Amino acid sequence: MQGSCCLAFHAILPSMPALAGFARIARALRTPNYRIYVAGNSVSLVGTWMQRVAVGWLTWQLTESGAWLGAIAFADLFPTVLIGPFAGAAADRWDRRRALRLGQSIMLAQALVLFALTASGLITIWLLLALTLFNGVVIAFNQPTRLALIPSLVARDDLAAAVATNSIIFNSARFVGPAAAGVVIVIGGVAAAFAANAACTAALVVALSRIRLAPDEDNGAPRHGNLLAEVAEGLGYAARHPGIAPLLLLLLAVGLCARPFVELLPGFADAVFDAGAEGLATMTSTVGLGAIAGGLWLARRDGHRGLTSVALASPLVLALALAGFVSSERLWLALPALAVAGVAMVAGGVGTQTLLQLAVEGRLRGRVLSLYGLIFRGGPALGALAMGALSEVYGLRLPLAAGACLAALAGVAAWTRRNAIAAALEPSGETPDSRQDAKAGGSAATGEAEGR
Repeated sequence: MQGSCCLAFHAILPSMPALAGFARIARALRTPNYRIYVAGNSVSLVGTWMQRVAVGWLTWQLTESGAWLGAIAFADLFPTVLIGPFAGAAADRWDRRRALRLGQSIMLAQALVLFALTASGLITIWLLLALTLFNGVVIAFNQPTRLALIPSLVARDDLAAAVATNSIIFNSARFVGPAAAGVVIVIGGVAAAFAANAACTAALVVALSRIRLAPDEDNGAPRHGNLLAEVAEGLGYAARHPGIAPLLLLLLAVGLCARPFVELLPGFADAVFDAGAEGLATMTSTVGLGAIAGGLWLARRDGHRGLTSVALASPLVLALALAGFVSSERLWLALPALAVAGVAMVAGGVGTQTLLQLAVEGRLRGRVLSLYGLIFRGGPALGALAMGALSEVYGLRLPLAAGACLAALAGVAAWTRRNAIAAALEPSGETPDSRQDAKAGGSAATGEAEGR
């Protein structure tokens, strides 16, 4: 066990990367459609993180309740569990660019309503819950489409770099957005943060309108079959796959037991560290800073070999980081643990995304990636709801510590099977799509996506 743990740490905490590795990022960004998407998405995600911090802080201001923090997180994240599989099947049918643009436009309208209610003083915790639930439903429909669109924007050879690039963008926004939200909330109030998110969301709407895809690019295929049968086909494929199934189960365990720490940070900022909105922004930004570091390392990795070990080791490191966080009495001692948690969270998430994109058949991509999105958002929703309720009795520290222990046990169980899982996910340089393409004498465009 000691040797395995050492290998786990080596997988997550590598040596200093060579600058030459980042040439792969530049190569992916040379693709015009992907470059336009990245530009709009970068701005949009900053707004998303500003709103997340603002919603959490407004919830705490209105209730000072850990249970309500969990309920708001549940409303935001859980709709994906109910809608995700159907949205994934639809993503294999729809014009993904247009569907994503429509979803972003609806989210823009939600941000404007939230701004108006907060600025006028009419916002209540129940209205906030309803608007958060509405936004969660829109994101549940958006996410599989978002994940499945990216293969149309970059070439297959740029897959690993594109996965990590999107993660860097997402987590740079996790760093910049909360820091900006802290300043905006202190100066202009929570309503100003919602207004800023509306402006940022508009940037992606504009970017999506400028992307042009050829008719034969992988952008959804119109079909008229039974939607329920297609959902069942996707679920059966994932459940039977010897690599995808255990990877998704581990992601579920981490989502339920460890990942909810992000949703509970407003409570830690005020009730544990007495640091206010500035402390919340600092903690959230620190998680993002660590995540950026993890993304930069993943971006310069050469290919996908060994990525299974990275994905399977990350829960062990995340659990240790959370143990350090909950045992800290002062904010400045807790911040390094949060940075390590950010590294581990991205290592697991990006590693899992990349492996799924490489392993899944193209015609099932939307459905399988909808399961990733379901777990990515639904797991933390249930976990935050449970931990928030338990915090009313046991405080914030103990539930999170118990969850970290459970996540570590799941990580150890998966790590002991890493060779079999890697054999299913990394058998060779080939993927299901590339084998089909070789038989047909053609090539397929594919790539990566970052979930929201």
